[in-house]
Amino acid sequence: MKTTLSKEKLMNVLIAPHVSEKASRVSETGNQFVFRVRGDATRGDVKQAVELMFEVKVHAVQVLNQRGKGRRFGAIQGRRSGFKKAYVRLAAGQTIDLTGSKA
Repeated sequence: MKTTLSKEKLMNVLIAPHVSEKASRVSETGNQFVFRVRGDATRGDVKQAVELMFEVKVHAVQVLNQRGKGRRFGAIQGRRSGFKKAYVRLAAGQTIDLTGSKA
């Protein structure tokens, strides 16, 4: 059962690019980009959203739930909130410019 979301809903699937050491390593070596996505997003939703917003061809998508880490401040224990992220592999020859430079 394949469902397609409206363009307005697809524009809200991607929250932000996820910036980390691992994200920069996979973008350099594997033509992959990492995004934070909505908690209810599926692989198909992420693929459609990336293809719509960046006008590229997506080869594969891997989605995972990142659990929040436990933190403490003195005697007070807490937990960071978790989030969902997606590793998006682009087709050969495709690229996304996340820096926004016009060069």
